[in-house]
Parts: sequence; structure tokens; C-alpha cells
Amino acid sequence: MRVIILFLVLLFTSQVSAESGIPILSVETNQSGNQEYSITLQVLGLMTLLTFLPAIIMMMTSFIRVTVVFAILRQALGMQQTPSNQILIGLSLFLTFFIMSPIIEEVNQDAVTPYINEEITVMQALDKAKSPFSRFMLGQIRENDLSLFMDLSGTEPLAEGQMPPFKVLVPAFIISELKTAFQIGFLLFIPFLIIDLVIASILMAMGMMMLSPLIISLPFKIMLFVLVDGWVLVVGTLSNSFL
Repeated sequence: MRVIILFLVLLFTSQVSAESGIPILSVETNQSGNQEYSITLQVLGLMTLLTFLPAIIMMMTSFIRVTVVFAILRQALGMQQTPSNQILIGLSLFLTFFIMSPIIEEVNQDAVTPYINEEITVMQALDKAKSPFSRFMLGQIRENDLSLFMDLSGTEPLAEGQMPPFKVLVPAFIISELKTAFQIGFLLFIPFLIIDLVIASILMAMGMMMLSPLIISLPFKIMLFVLVDGWVLVVGTLSNSFL
């Protein structure tokens, strides 16, 4: 959790505010003797940045791939509301923290702790925190996706070992993650689709065309998913896909 708050702390607890002596909370006494409280723009900016925190978590981590795969899996099983959205989002968040734990530990060690100990400046801490996330995203990006946004942004060709700018890296990572999630979801859909086709064919052969195949196939799909220990396979595949 300290790493998530890092961006908030680094962007709004700068040395400029410290050197200028701007107080976070000021108290003034009016003519009637009552006290009035006011906060600085620093705190206002901090509260504003909180609205971007979900986007930071979703768009720069493994959350995209995990949550899309879980959504496709639920659709393949034929259960529209089970597991509920709250359960899927919660599972996606905890799995994201598990997958990103090496990155989080590196950021905490190289950026957060030295900054708290006043060993490095704000910009140095921000650069050190950005570097692990950049390497992680670059490792998941397809070359054609990166080339697309490099061309669209007019970025000059990179030298060997040079990291692409964030304005190119983040959208290319998002597109690559969506493509990978759809590929995994397609493979998940195949066995359940076969069950639906078999059940539909049997019902038509029996002349029961008015009976929905989904009602009959749902128990068989759930049984298949349980017998093969589906949650372990899905979660294990997702975790290994980032290695």
C-alpha cells in the first residue's frame, strides 16, 4: 500500500512547498473571535489526484488482463451474475497485488524508503519508482503495438536499451494486455462451447427444441470446471503469463 500512495506523496509533498514554508492547514481568528480554517492548494491537489488512483492501478499493472479474463470466464460458464462483480473485482485486485509484489518491493526499497529517510529528492524518487513499472510494461508489450504508438506520437527511433516515453508505453501496454486477455479468454471458451454444442445437438435429436440448451449445459459446465480445478488452472495460468 505504501507504493500506491507513493505517487500521491511524491507529486504533492515537494521540496518547493517545504522550503517556502506553506502550511497545510492555516487558522485565522476573525473579529468576532471565532476561528476559520483553510487548506492549501497542496491538499486540494492531493484529493484531486485520488480520483486518478483507480486508473493508475488498472492501466499500469496486471489488473487489465486479470479482470478481462475473469469476465470472459464467467460469460463462458453461462452465469451472468455469479460470481458477482464485487467478488471478481476483489479477486482481481488481490491477484494483481500478488503478481506485482516484486515490482512493489523494488519500488519500496529503491524509492519510497530512501525518500522517507530524506536520502533522495522528490524527482529522484519519482524516477526510481517509475523505472520498475516501465520495465514491467515493456516486457508485456508486443513490438507492433509499441511501433504503432511510436509512429502516432512521432517519437524518434529509440537507441538500444533506451526506454520508451510514458506517453507511448502506457497505451501500448493497455492494447497488448487486452489482446492477450482475449487470447486467453478464447482458449477458456472452447471446452464450454463444445459442451453447449453437444447438449444442443442432443436436445434437437430428442425433439426438445423448445427447451433452452443453457439450462441443461450449465450444470455440466460447472461440474467440468470443478473437476479440473478450474480456478487453480486459471489463476496459475494468469500468474505465469507475466513471467
